[in-house]
Amino acid sequence: MKVKLSGFLNKISPLLYPYLVLLAFCILLMLVFTKEKIYFAINHIHTVFADVFFENFTNLGDSLGCTIIAIIVFLINFRKGFLLATSYLITFAVSQTIKHLVKAPRPHLFFAKKLSGIYLVKGVVMLDKDSFPSGHSVSAFTAALVLTYVAKKKWWGPFTLIFAVLIAYSRMYLSEHFLVDVTAGSAIGVFVTVFWLRWIDGQPFLSAEKWNRGIFGTPKNNR
Repeated sequence: MKVKLSGFLNKISPLLYPYLVLLAFCILLMLVFTKEKIYFAINHIHTVFADVFFENFTNLGDSLGCTIIAIIVFLINFRKGFLLATSYLITFAVSQTIKHLVKAPRPHLFFAKKLSGIYLVKGVVMLDKDSFPSGHSVSAFTAALVLTYVAKKKWWGPFTLIFAVLIAYSRMYLSEHFLVDVTAGSAIGVFVTVFWLRWIDGQPFLSAEKWNRGIFGTPKNNR
């Protein structure tokens, strides 16, 4: 059964509309300032607490973090876990394809001759290649969109957006990506997931009772 567009948009609106404003703001920044100026503006703002926080928080956007989140959601509800896991896979495939086609240098390589003037968080392994788009940002915004969509209480939407923004910012804070990388990653995570959810959640098999329960739960109508 196809999901009605109006109902679909209502489910994701707590995240989608604030995100569109944020996306427009990021695009405006990139039109006004060079990526170098934006990078150094972020790089000059560091604290001991933020170093520790972002070094650890960023892991929620890597493959292990995504796997753990997907498993937790799947244990709670099979359908929701399936939607999250498949959305991760689709957006990952899209982002990795773009990464290998663009082959953009990361800040550590881009500023190879200026490293003495760059603040690098101790202990963070610096990567050099495949900067565009940010894979962590793709995963973070994919999760945020799906979790907003399946949540019964839609006020979770802004919180999942904050979660995704913090992961995206962590990639810039740790000097792994530029603003253009995380912005593109967020767009892939949001828009590709929107089209995927719109299609896959309309498939009849996901309406079956066995999909709308968890390991410890009973069948429920979670749509």
